[in-house]
Amino acid sequence: MKLKNYYNLGPAYYDIDEYTDQTMRQLAEEVIREKALKLLEDEVPHGLYVEVEKMNLRSNKKEEELYDIEVTIYCMRKSHKGIIIGKNGTMLKRIGTYARQDLERMLGTKVNLKTWVKVNEDWQDKDNIVKKFKMC
Repeated sequence: MKLKNYYNLGPAYYDIDEYTDQTMRQLAEEVIREKALKLLEDEVPHGLYVEVEKMNLRSNKKEEELYDIEVTIYCMRKSHKGIIIGKNGTMLKRIGTYARQDLERMLGTKVNLKTWVKVNEDWQDKDNIVKKFKMC
């Protein structure tokens, strides 16, 4: 039996290609945060947030499009910063590599990803930051 018999189709509010109302910046932030949390597992609590500082599409010398993305990963404690960076930057490099690979698949083009880590101890008390995590 077909579903058409049971309901009426309503108007399409978004293009068929659109599967979220988040911006590309927000999606990039979530991809990077996901990789950080997966790789850090229990070492760093979920007290991280990611902010895209810059996201520009440009053409390289071969006229291929690529995104330049600069992000900052914020954590709540100085001790967490060291864990996120890892010995000689190895953990931050792993986070960046896995995130870049996912971003390239998502955006359909090469990505030049630069990441930094900063401490923001009281970020959970700032409404403008916490709003990013609330579902509408």
